[in-house]
Amino acid sequence: MATSNAPRRTELRSAPILETERLLLRPHDATDFDAVYTMWADPIVMRYILGRPSTREESWSRVLRYAGHWSLLGFGFWAMQEKGGAAFVGEVGVAEFQRQIEPTLDGDPEAGWVLSTAAHGKGYATEAMRAVLAWSDRELRCRTGCIIGPANVGSIRVAEKLGYSEWQRATYHGDSLHMLRRECPA
Repeated sequence: MATSNAPRRTELRSAPILETERLLLRPHDATDFDAVYTMWADPIVMRYILGRPSTREESWSRVLRYAGHWSLLGFGFWAMQEKGGAAFVGEVGVAEFQRQIEPTLDGDPEAGWVLSTAAHGKGYATEAMRAVLAWSDRELRCRTGCIIGPANVGSIRVAEKLGYSEWQRATYHGDSLHMLRRECPA
């Protein structure tokens, strides 16, 4: 992140707890692994992300990567659950994935959201990401970007509701993607 938009570093070593009207966003822990794996192995969830289910190994690496983001960078992804229930329903956050994507995200942290199939269509992604972006605007004070495949109309709608607009097109692993940006409010 060598650009002038680099996020301000926080002293956090773990995700802070964020609450919305219906959701609790909290740090991931090892007990989330089975739910993370189940979600990332679901072909419906993965159809627009990798186009194939993730393996247990890939899912375990994700959980470790989330903890590593907070430990090394002071920002990252949250585990999401419905208030009043312990069920894991997805993940949201901002991260620095160091993707080999052309063109690059220019050092912008990458916003992202992924929800279990049971959580689709409830407005959770928008609700959770509003809390994440409020935190990011306050703590990181930088523009964010996101990448979404053109067929993923639902995620494009979520991004637009959050204030993202298409910036350019990109290619990642041979697939065409929309690159969207959202400026940090002053």
